[in-house]
Amino acid sequence: MKRPIAELWGSGSYTPTRVMTNDEFSKFLETSDQWIRERTGIRERRVASPQETNACMGKAAAEQALRETGLTALDLDALVVATCSPDRLLPAQACDLQAILGAKRAAAFDVQAACTGFLYALTVAEGLVASEQAQHVLVVASEKLTTITDWQDRTTAVLFGDGAGATIVRRSTNGRGILSSCLKSDGTLAELLYRPGGGAVHPPDEQLLKDRSYYIKMAGREVFKAAVLSMADACDQALQRAGLTAAEIDLLIPHQANIRIIEATAKHARVPMDKVYVNVDRYGNTSAASVAIALDEAVRTGRLEPGMKVMFVAFGAGFTWASMVVQW
Repeated sequence: MKRPIAELWGSGSYTPTRVMTNDEFSKFLETSDQWIRERTGIRERRVASPQETNACMGKAAAEQALRETGLTALDLDALVVATCSPDRLLPAQACDLQAILGAKRAAAFDVQAACTGFLYALTVAEGLVASEQAQHVLVVASEKLTTITDWQDRTTAVLFGDGAGATIVRRSTNGRGILSSCLKSDGTLAELLYRPGGGAVHPPDEQLLKDRSYYIKMAGREVFKAAVLSMADACDQALQRAGLTAAEIDLLIPHQANIRIIEATAKHARVPMDKVYVNVDRYGNTSAASVAIALDEAVRTGRLEPGMKVMFVAFGAGFTWASMVVQW
Protein backbone atom coordinates (compact mmCIF):
# COMPACT_ATOMS: atom_id res chain seq x y z
CA MET A 1 0.00 0.00 0.00
CA LYS A 2 1.26 3.47 -0.91
CA ARG A 3 2.65 5.61 1.91
CA PRO A 4 0.67 8.86 1.98
CA ILE A 5 2.30 12.27 1.58
CA ALA A 6 -0.55 14.41 2.86
CA GLU A 7 -3.45 13.90 5.25
CA LEU A 8 -6.83 15.46 5.94
CA TRP A 9 -6.76 17.06 9.38
CA GLY A 10 -10.00 18.08 11.00
CA SER A 11 -13.31 18.91 9.39
CA GLY A 12 -16.13 21.43 9.51
CA SER A 13 -19.43 22.20 7.83
CA TYR A 14 -22.24 24.71 7.72
CA THR A 15 -25.77 24.47 6.36
CA PRO A 16 -28.35 27.28 6.32
CA THR A 17 -31.07 27.35 8.94
CA ARG A 18 -33.89 27.54 6.38
CA VAL A 19 -35.25 24.06 5.60
CA MET A 20 -37.35 23.73 2.44
CA THR A 21 -39.46 20.58 2.21
CA ASN A 22 -40.75 18.89 -0.92
CA ASP A 23 -44.30 19.89 -0.08
CA GLU A 24 -43.40 23.55 -0.57
CA PHE A 25 -42.65 22.94 -4.24
CA SER A 26 -46.18 21.69 -4.90
CA LYS A 27 -47.43 25.23 -4.20
CA PHE A 28 -45.81 26.61 -7.37
CA LEU A 29 -44.72 23.58 -9.44
CA GLU A 30 -46.54 20.54 -10.80
CA THR A 31 -44.87 18.09 -8.45
CA SER A 32 -45.32 16.37 -5.09
CA ASP A 33 -43.34 15.02 -2.16
CA GLN A 34 -43.90 11.46 -3.40
CA TRP A 35 -42.75 12.28 -6.96
CA ILE A 36 -39.54 13.90 -5.70
CA ARG A 37 -38.73 11.20 -3.14
CA GLU A 38 -39.26 8.32 -5.56
CA ARG A 39 -36.98 9.83 -8.20
CA THR A 40 -34.29 11.45 -6.07
CA GLY A 41 -34.49 10.31 -2.45
CA ILE A 42 -34.62 13.97 -1.39
CA ARG A 43 -37.18 15.09 1.18
CA GLU A 44 -35.74 18.50 2.08
CA ARG A 45 -32.86 20.85 1.40
CA ARG A 46 -31.34 24.00 2.92
CA VAL A 47 -31.83 27.41 1.32
CA ALA A 48 -29.48 30.25 2.23
CA SER A 49 -30.77 33.70 3.11
CA PRO A 50 -29.31 36.83 1.47
CA GLN A 51 -27.11 37.22 4.55
CA GLU A 52 -25.78 33.66 4.25
CA THR A 53 -23.36 34.33 1.42
CA ASN A 54 -21.04 31.77 -0.13
CA ALA A 55 -18.14 33.39 1.74
CA CYS A 56 -19.98 33.45 5.06
CA MET A 57 -20.94 29.78 4.82
CA GLY A 58 -17.36 28.91 3.87
CA LYS A 59 -16.07 30.91 6.83
CA ALA A 60 -18.35 29.06 9.27
CA ALA A 61 -17.17 25.67 7.99
CA ALA A 62 -13.52 26.77 7.98
CA GLU A 63 -13.64 28.11 11.54
CA GLN A 64 -15.05 24.81 12.74
CA ALA A 65 -12.15 22.93 11.13
CA LEU A 66 -9.64 25.41 12.57
CA ARG A 67 -11.06 25.04 16.10
CA GLU A 68 -10.82 21.27 15.82
CA THR A 69 -7.15 21.38 14.85
CA GLY A 70 -6.12 24.20 17.18
CA LEU A 71 -4.87 26.31 14.28
CA THR A 72 -5.66 29.94 13.61
CA ALA A 73 -6.22 31.62 10.24
CA LEU A 74 -2.69 33.02 10.45
CA ASP A 75 -1.30 29.45 10.41
CA LEU A 76 -2.67 28.87 6.89
CA ASP A 77 -0.27 28.97 3.95
CA ALA A 78 -2.90 28.46 1.25
CA LEU A 79 -6.66 28.52 0.87
CA VAL A 80 -8.32 26.56 -1.96
CA VAL A 81 -12.05 27.03 -2.51
CA ALA A 82 -14.16 24.69 -4.62
CA THR A 83 -17.34 26.35 -5.89
CA CYS A 84 -19.47 26.89 -8.98
CA SER A 85 -21.72 29.49 -7.35
CA PRO A 86 -19.38 32.25 -6.13
CA ASP A 87 -20.68 35.47 -4.61
CA ARG A 88 -19.17 37.35 -7.56
CA LEU A 89 -17.15 36.47 -10.65
CA LEU A 90 -14.13 38.60 -9.77
CA PRO A 91 -12.06 38.21 -7.64
CA ALA A 92 -11.88 34.53 -6.71
CA GLN A 93 -14.24 33.36 -3.97
CA ALA A 94 -11.13 32.26 -2.05
CA CYS A 95 -9.90 35.86 -1.83
CA ASP A 96 -13.16 37.08 -0.31
CA LEU A 97 -13.04 34.17 2.15
CA GLN A 98 -9.40 34.88 2.97
CA ALA A 99 -10.31 38.48 3.82
CA ILE A 100 -13.18 37.73 6.22
CA LEU A 101 -11.33 34.77 7.73
CA GLY A 102 -8.22 36.86 8.38
CA ALA A 103 -5.84 34.40 6.70
CA LYS A 104 -3.36 37.17 5.87
CA ARG A 105 -0.44 34.87 5.06
CA ALA A 106 -2.32 32.48 2.78
CA ALA A 107 -2.32 32.28 -1.01
CA ALA A 108 -5.93 32.03 -2.15
CA PHE A 109 -7.55 30.69 -5.34
CA ASP A 110 -10.58 28.77 -6.61
CA VAL A 111 -11.01 25.37 -8.22
CA GLN A 112 -14.07 25.04 -10.49
CA ALA A 113 -14.98 21.43 -11.17
CA ALA A 114 -18.64 21.66 -10.13
CA CYS A 115 -19.76 18.72 -7.96
CA THR A 116 -16.29 17.15 -8.19
CA GLY A 117 -14.64 20.33 -6.94
CA PHE A 118 -13.87 19.20 -3.40
CA LEU A 119 -11.89 16.18 -4.60
CA TYR A 120 -10.05 18.25 -7.21
CA ALA A 121 -9.22 20.83 -4.52
CA LEU A 122 -7.94 18.15 -2.13
CA THR A 123 -5.62 16.86 -4.86
CA VAL A 124 -4.32 20.39 -5.49
CA ALA A 125 -3.74 20.82 -1.75
CA GLU A 126 -1.88 17.50 -1.64
CA GLY A 127 0.39 18.81 -4.40
CA LEU A 128 1.09 22.05 -2.53
CA VAL A 129 2.11 20.08 0.55
CA ALA A 130 4.17 17.55 -1.43
CA SER A 131 6.08 20.33 -3.23
CA GLU A 132 6.64 22.11 0.09
CA GLN A 133 4.83 25.20 -1.16
CA ALA A 134 2.59 25.02 1.91
CA GLN A 135 2.47 23.41 5.33
CA HIS A 136 -1.21 23.95 6.08
CA VAL A 137 -3.76 24.20 3.25
CA LEU A 138 -7.37 25.00 4.04
CA VAL A 139 -9.75 23.37 1.54
CA VAL A 140 -13.28 24.78 1.53
CA ALA A 141 -16.20 23.70 -0.65
CA SER A 142 -19.04 26.19 -0.51
CA GLU A 143 -22.14 26.50 -2.69
CA LYS A 144 -25.19 28.75 -2.94
CA LEU A 145 -26.82 26.80 -5.74
CA THR A 146 -30.33 28.03 -5.07
CA THR A 147 -29.32 31.37 -6.62
CA ILE A 148 -28.50 29.74 -9.97
CA THR A 149 -31.40 27.26 -9.96
CA ASP A 150 -34.42 27.82 -12.19
CA TRP A 151 -37.36 27.70 -9.79
CA GLN A 152 -39.74 27.30 -12.74
CA ASP A 153 -38.09 24.04 -13.87
CA ARG A 154 -39.31 21.11 -11.79
CA THR A 155 -36.64 18.78 -13.15
CA THR A 156 -33.85 20.82 -11.54
CA ALA A 157 -35.47 23.07 -8.91
CA VAL A 158 -36.09 20.18 -6.52
CA LEU A 159 -32.52 18.91 -6.64
CA PHE A 160 -30.27 21.60 -5.25
CA GLY A 161 -29.42 23.06 -1.86
CA ASP A 162 -26.86 25.30 -0.17
CA GLY A 163 -24.05 24.67 2.30
CA ALA A 164 -20.31 24.42 2.91
CA GLY A 165 -17.69 22.01 4.19
CA ALA A 166 -14.00 22.28 5.02
CA THR A 167 -10.86 20.41 6.00
CA ILE A 168 -7.15 21.13 6.36
CA VAL A 169 -4.48 19.29 4.40
CA ARG A 170 -1.00 18.91 5.92
CA ARG A 171 2.03 16.58 5.79
CA SER A 172 1.06 13.00 6.65
CA THR A 173 1.59 11.74 10.21
CA ASN A 174 1.54 8.13 11.47
CA GLY A 175 0.68 6.70 8.04
CA ARG A 176 -2.59 8.65 7.79
CA GLY A 177 -3.61 10.44 4.64
CA ILE A 178 -4.40 10.26 0.94
CA LEU A 179 -3.54 6.82 -0.42
CA SER A 180 -4.63 7.45 -4.00
CA SER A 181 -6.76 9.64 -6.24
CA CYS A 182 -8.21 9.55 -9.73
CA LEU A 183 -9.28 12.69 -11.62
CA LYS A 184 -11.07 12.59 -14.99
CA SER A 185 -13.05 14.86 -17.32
CA ASP A 186 -14.86 14.93 -20.67
CA GLY A 187 -15.62 18.42 -21.94
CA THR A 188 -17.36 17.14 -25.06
CA LEU A 189 -20.44 16.41 -22.92
CA ALA A 190 -20.56 19.85 -21.27
CA GLU A 191 -23.97 20.83 -22.61
CA LEU A 192 -25.71 17.96 -20.83
CA LEU A 193 -25.22 19.89 -17.57
CA TYR A 194 -24.35 23.57 -17.78
CA ARG A 195 -25.35 27.23 -17.51
CA PRO A 196 -25.71 28.55 -21.10
CA GLY A 197 -25.56 32.26 -20.26
CA GLY A 198 -23.90 34.72 -17.94
CA GLY A 199 -20.32 34.38 -19.13
CA ALA A 200 -18.27 36.22 -21.72
CA VAL A 201 -20.01 34.47 -24.65
CA HIS A 202 -23.46 35.50 -23.44
CA PRO A 203 -22.92 38.36 -20.96
CA PRO A 204 -25.74 39.69 -18.80
CA ASP A 205 -28.48 41.39 -20.80
CA GLU A 206 -32.27 41.54 -20.98
CA GLN A 207 -32.45 38.39 -23.10
CA LEU A 208 -30.55 36.43 -20.45
CA LEU A 209 -33.44 36.88 -18.03
CA LYS A 210 -36.12 36.18 -20.62
CA ASP A 211 -34.69 32.89 -21.89
CA ARG A 212 -33.59 31.88 -18.35
CA SER A 213 -30.20 30.80 -19.71
CA TYR A 214 -28.59 32.15 -16.55
CA TYR A 215 -29.76 29.04 -14.69
CA ILE A 216 -28.58 25.43 -14.55
CA LYS A 217 -29.82 23.22 -17.42
CA MET A 218 -29.59 19.44 -17.23
CA ALA A 219 -30.40 16.42 -19.38
CA GLY A 220 -31.27 14.15 -16.48
CA ARG A 221 -31.22 10.68 -18.05
CA GLU A 222 -27.94 11.20 -19.87
CA VAL A 223 -26.31 12.65 -16.76
CA PHE A 224 -27.54 9.72 -14.67
CA LYS A 225 -25.97 7.14 -16.98
CA ALA A 226 -22.67 8.99 -17.26
CA ALA A 227 -22.48 9.60 -13.50
CA VAL A 228 -22.89 5.94 -12.53
CA LEU A 229 -20.42 4.57 -15.08
CA SER A 230 -17.84 7.29 -14.47
CA MET A 231 -17.93 7.12 -10.68
CA ALA A 232 -17.75 3.32 -10.69
CA ASP A 233 -14.70 3.47 -12.96
CA ALA A 234 -13.07 6.14 -10.78
CA CYS A 235 -13.58 3.97 -7.69
CA ASP A 236 -11.95 1.01 -9.43
CA GLN A 237 -8.94 3.09 -10.47
CA ALA A 238 -8.48 4.70 -7.06
CA LEU A 239 -8.63 1.29 -5.36
CA GLN A 240 -6.12 -0.15 -7.81
CA ARG A 241 -3.72 2.74 -7.27
CA ALA A 242 -4.04 2.34 -3.50
CA GLY A 243 -3.46 -1.40 -3.74
CA LEU A 244 -6.76 -2.15 -2.04
CA THR A 245 -9.96 -4.03 -2.76
CA ALA A 246 -13.51 -2.77 -2.28
CA ALA A 247 -13.86 -5.13 0.69
CA GLU A 248 -11.11 -3.20 2.50
CA ILE A 249 -13.02 0.08 2.33
CA ASP A 250 -14.76 0.87 5.63
CA LEU A 251 -16.88 3.75 4.36
CA LEU A 252 -17.84 5.17 0.96
CA ILE A 253 -18.81 8.86 0.86
CA PRO A 254 -20.25 9.60 -2.58
CA HIS A 255 -21.47 12.87 -4.03
CA GLN A 256 -25.03 13.31 -2.80
CA ALA A 257 -26.88 13.95 -6.06
CA ASN A 258 -29.57 11.31 -6.18
CA ILE A 259 -30.19 8.16 -4.12
CA ARG A 260 -30.52 6.08 -7.30
CA ILE A 261 -27.11 7.23 -8.52
CA ILE A 262 -25.62 6.51 -5.08
CA GLU A 263 -27.10 3.00 -4.97
CA ALA A 264 -26.03 2.18 -8.53
CA THR A 265 -22.49 3.50 -7.94
CA ALA A 266 -22.14 1.49 -4.73
CA LYS A 267 -23.32 -1.66 -6.53
CA HIS A 268 -20.84 -1.19 -9.40
CA ALA A 269 -18.05 -0.44 -6.90
CA ARG A 270 -19.01 -3.56 -4.93
CA VAL A 271 -19.56 -1.64 -1.69
CA PRO A 272 -22.66 -2.64 0.33
CA MET A 273 -25.07 0.18 1.20
CA ASP A 274 -24.45 -0.27 4.93
CA LYS A 275 -20.95 1.07 4.22
CA VAL A 276 -22.23 4.08 2.26
CA TYR A 277 -22.83 7.46 3.90
CA VAL A 278 -26.07 9.06 2.71
CA ASN A 279 -27.51 12.46 3.59
CA VAL A 280 -29.04 13.46 0.24
CA ASP A 281 -32.48 13.11 1.84
CA ARG A 282 -31.75 16.08 4.13
CA TYR A 283 -29.60 18.37 1.99
CA GLY A 284 -30.21 17.53 -1.66
CA ASN A 285 -27.39 18.20 -4.11
CA THR A 286 -24.97 20.80 -2.73
CA SER A 287 -22.47 20.33 -5.59
CA ALA A 288 -18.85 20.77 -4.45
CA ALA A 289 -19.95 21.03 -0.81
CA SER A 290 -21.70 17.65 -0.95
CA VAL A 291 -18.82 15.31 -0.07
CA ALA A 292 -17.32 17.88 2.32
CA ILE A 293 -20.54 18.18 4.35
CA ALA A 294 -21.00 14.40 4.39
CA LEU A 295 -17.39 13.94 5.53
CA ASP A 296 -17.86 16.26 8.49
CA GLU A 297 -21.16 14.61 9.44
CA ALA A 298 -19.62 11.15 9.22
CA VAL A 299 -16.83 12.20 11.58
CA ARG A 300 -19.15 13.87 14.08
CA THR A 301 -21.64 10.99 14.16
CA GLY A 302 -18.92 8.36 14.59
CA ARG A 303 -19.40 6.76 11.17
CA LEU A 304 -15.80 7.65 10.30
CA GLU A 305 -13.20 6.94 12.97
CA PRO A 306 -9.37 7.05 13.07
CA GLY A 307 -7.83 4.02 11.38
CA MET A 308 -10.68 3.53 8.92
CA LYS A 309 -10.25 3.61 5.15
CA VAL A 310 -12.71 5.94 3.43
CA MET A 311 -13.30 6.40 -0.29
CA PHE A 312 -14.76 9.57 -1.78
CA VAL A 313 -16.29 9.68 -5.24
CA ALA A 314 -18.04 12.45 -7.18
CA PHE A 315 -19.33 13.43 -10.60
CA GLY A 316 -20.27 16.87 -11.89
CA ALA A 317 -20.69 19.32 -14.73
CA GLY A 318 -17.84 19.42 -17.18
CA PHE A 319 -18.19 16.49 -17.16
CA THR A 320 -15.74 15.92 -14.32
CA TRP A 321 -15.44 12.96 -12.00
CA ALA A 322 -13.02 11.77 -9.35
CA SER A 323 -12.36 9.33 -6.55
CA MET A 324 -9.98 9.33 -3.61
CA VAL A 325 -8.98 6.75 -0.99
CA VAL A 326 -7.95 8.09 2.41
CA GLN A 327 -6.57 6.45 5.54
CA TRP A 328 -8.41 8.39 8.21
